[in-house]
Amino acid sequence: MARGVDAVVAGAGGFIGGHLVASLLAEGKTVRAVDSKPLDQWYQMHAESRNLQRDLTDLAACNEAVDGGAAEVYNLACNMGGMGFIENNKALCMLSVLPSTHMLMAARDAEAERFFYSSSACVYAGYKQTDADIAPLKEEDAYPADAEDGYGWEKLFSERMARHFREDFGLATRVARYHNIYGPEGTWDGGREKAPAATCRKIALAALTGEREVEIWGDGEQTRSFTYIDDCVEGTKTIARSDVTEPLNLGSSELTTINDLYYLVADIAGIEIELKHIDGPLGVRGRNSDNTRIQKHFGWEPSISLRDGMAKTYEWVYDQVKAKYNL
Repeated sequence: MARGVDAVVAGAGGFIGGHLVASLLAEGKTVRAVDSKPLDQWYQMHAESRNLQRDLTDLAACNEAVDGGAAEVYNLACNMGGMGFIENNKALCMLSVLPSTHMLMAARDAEAERFFYSSSACVYAGYKQTDADIAPLKEEDAYPADAEDGYGWEKLFSERMARHFREDFGLATRVARYHNIYGPEGTWDGGREKAPAATCRKIALAALTGEREVEIWGDGEQTRSFTYIDDCVEGTKTIARSDVTEPLNLGSSELTTINDLYYLVADIAGIEIELKHIDGPLGVRGRNSDNTRIQKHFGWEPSISLRDGMAKTYEWVYDQVKAKYNL
């Protein structure tokens, strides 16, 4: 059928969605950008795209989002945040099943050519992530299932739903499992921010105020890998346009402790800090991405180093902190 636009991005007002819209526009694509948030709350607003505020938990809104068809539908719409948010808002995270379901139904009915679903490393089994010295997680490690309660289970369920829409209805679905995406133009305070942005905020405050004691949840020895937004966007488009039907890891394999993440950003800022360890949500003890499959399929994996990515992120967050607190 004739398509209405080249690409639809659901969740376009979010951090990843805003960067993805910018990248698609740079390719010369026509883009319909849709998000449940009011337009003035979007992280990035692009005049070249058609920007719609619609409640994507509603099927009629999802039908409007893909009206006329699309070559590519990217569903990034969900309730999410850092560990502090997802551990305390499990029901809200589970309700993301509504846009996940309704966007699939709408894309099928509009005969969209491609449908991309943004899943998460939170689908991986908790019993595989009990040690800080973690073996990188392979795609098959999602089963037998023991996903992150709330957020992870919704993501795993929606992955399966995308698979069955492909098998039963012929919708060309593709799935990436994001590993801790970070970068400028995202959430950096308010409770939904993830570790990299929270780290940058705390270090920026330390640099601006001279208060060198910085709080950190737990003992700081939990391990993670973090993926810079530019790598995420490139990987997203690559997977969406590929013939690979299985979910793929989309994450850096550069593992770090949370303590070392703080010390890295402090070094970028040119200051010395003292870490104060306090109680708080921790998530799994260790998590890292095994990139064997993405390398096999595309000869590519996320490659922007943690230091380079955090330097860019810190510079942006520093400016936000300085402006907000008049420092």
